[in-house]
Amino acid sequence: MGGMATHDIATGLGALQVHVSGSGEPILLMPSLLTDHTLYAAQVAHFSARYTTIAVDPPGQGRSEPLHSPFTFEASARAYVDVLDALGLPWAHLVGNSWGAMIGGTISATFPDRVGCAVLLNGTASEGPRWDRLQLALAARMTRLAGRPLFVRSTVVPRFLGKTTRRQRPDLVDGLVTMITRNNARSASFAVESLVVRRPDQHALFGRINTPTLVVAGREDASFPVAEVRRMAEAIPGSELVVLDQVGHLAAYEAPDTVNTLIDDFLDRHRGQ
Repeated sequence: MGGMATHDIATGLGALQVHVSGSGEPILLMPSLLTDHTLYAAQVAHFSARYTTIAVDPPGQGRSEPLHSPFTFEASARAYVDVLDALGLPWAHLVGNSWGAMIGGTISATFPDRVGCAVLLNGTASEGPRWDRLQLALAARMTRLAGRPLFVRSTVVPRFLGKTTRRQRPDLVDGLVTMITRNNARSASFAVESLVVRRPDQHALFGRINTPTLVVAGREDASFPVAEVRRMAEAIPGSELVVLDQVGHLAAYEAPDTVNTLIDDFLDRHRGQ
């Protein structure tokens, strides 16, 4: 196919902007909360030589249509399946980070025939923390401040990037700040409410997954510690867990070469199973 084609695809959660590159078996790249398809720039560059990469701006983020209300995990999963339908793809391998990992699990459990292999980075199957009204008000205020670089650097970046990345890779810090500050604040607040406050427990659901699944945790992940990611892996029959040192909450962005090698190896081993 060559080159990159950009599509705006209608889904149940509004139009999603989707970037398609390369040729071969499809890999659907699903980003984290407050980020967009550029989170996976290194994966698109690497995998589009052998695969068709489909990098999505998640519902309400990047250049996708803003959200107008909170959503369920089922609706988020369905929106990604809508993308596959619009592109005429019966199935794809899934690579998801955080929000993308949670929903990658939802898709694998509820639309098993649409998934080849799944690679779930820095995810959780646990329900959201029990928040009181004060914390909810604080979260709403935080989201409104997400357009302010100083606030993002001091408060959001440490939740997303490991301390090693923050110390050694100012370029990745700057890139993430740019990504986050591009968000529409109202739209982002609905995503935060849906993914943090209303997050369901998915451990039992994930017990239905029969897709070959690789789970990756970051030793320096301040959002979902290794123990929480391990619990998710243990809920998925036959899954493999890899823990990466010196990596925080955005493994594919922080350690692209390591993660690309892991994905290459995993797909090569499980292709056609």
